[in-house]
Amino acid sequence: MSDKKPSGLEDVVVAESSICYIDGKRGQLVYRGYDIDDLVENASFEEVAWLLWNGKLPSQTELSGLRAQLADAMVLPPQLVALLRDLPHNAAPMRVLSIATAALGTLDTQADEMTPAANLAKAIRLTAQLPLVTTTWHRLRHGLEPIEPQRDQSLAWNFLYGMNGQTPDDYAVETFDAALILHADHELNASTFSARVTAATLSDLHSAVTSAIGTLKGPLHGGANEAVMKMLEEIGTLENVEPYIEKMLANKGKVMGFGHRVYKAKDPRAKILERMSQELGQRAGDTKWFEMTRAVEARFQPVVEAKGIFPNVDFYSASAYQVMGIPRDLFTPIFACSRVVGWCAHLMEQYANNRIFRPSSEYTGEMGLKYTPIESR
Repeated sequence: MSDKKPSGLEDVVVAESSICYIDGKRGQLVYRGYDIDDLVENASFEEVAWLLWNGKLPSQTELSGLRAQLADAMVLPPQLVALLRDLPHNAAPMRVLSIATAALGTLDTQADEMTPAANLAKAIRLTAQLPLVTTTWHRLRHGLEPIEPQRDQSLAWNFLYGMNGQTPDDYAVETFDAALILHADHELNASTFSARVTAATLSDLHSAVTSAIGTLKGPLHGGANEAVMKMLEEIGTLENVEPYIEKMLANKGKVMGFGHRVYKAKDPRAKILERMSQELGQRAGDTKWFEMTRAVEARFQPVVEAKGIFPNVDFYSASAYQVMGIPRDLFTPIFACSRVVGWCAHLMEQYANNRIFRPSSEYTGEMGLKYTPIESR
């Protein structure tokens, strides 16, 4: 047996991919060769989806075609809506999203077709359907009827509109679209790895995405953004930041939204969302959540910077979503609505060059035991 005992597959390369590159030391994130700052500044989420799936930016004709396909797919089967109506209204939205994704697999006539064209078609449908599941569930649990999407609007616009039926503010749409781009992929994170492991058995795309959603649900992965907002709510006021962090440090507690397995510099996604969260708060006349978030960073960052711990993408997304009026328990479903694009890109890449994953573990149990009759134990 080896002396080295790796934990969590850290620094273990398990696949080759042309989808996403991360330089953790420099704080750089790249999709298909394009720096994330360039994409957020110039591209739409729909363009980024095409880029991740096809390896190149779309032409105007290709983008128009994709938007038409997404618009066609922005409808939920009546059987699924009936299922959502029957679920307990206190069900966790991520659990509902998992159930709905599995159900969509049973209702999709191409679910078990494994051709590249069929998998791309399913990716497009899921990208349109998961946001609609989220907003539909949000309204149903509050006794409200779902709102029909507007075909001529973007996925970001329709998500915000689908929550309350009000035309969303232009900058809120821009910020939400940027958040979708920022969360669209992140190399071989836990949920993407989970999806690829499922796909490697040649299970179908819906099953693999369901696996990914279950993985994203965990508080150490997608659920971290909800934990940041919970922390801010506990702090309550800007004046309470200092004593809250002091108490946290004294008790050796964890400040949510800090630290990342890969980044040893400030997460580039956090830098972008920091700027947009500030602007969003100023436009809305509600800077409380941004100011509290920045104060937490100012107090805590000097304590942990030498350890290579910096704010991650969850840190500033929480205050941005709060100002947009998005409930805390929808933060992680939004993550899934974005990351489904990246999951599907990885799944199609896995199917194209597949080998089943079969790692080994280092056995630490006993040996040489002999069976003892039950009456003698």
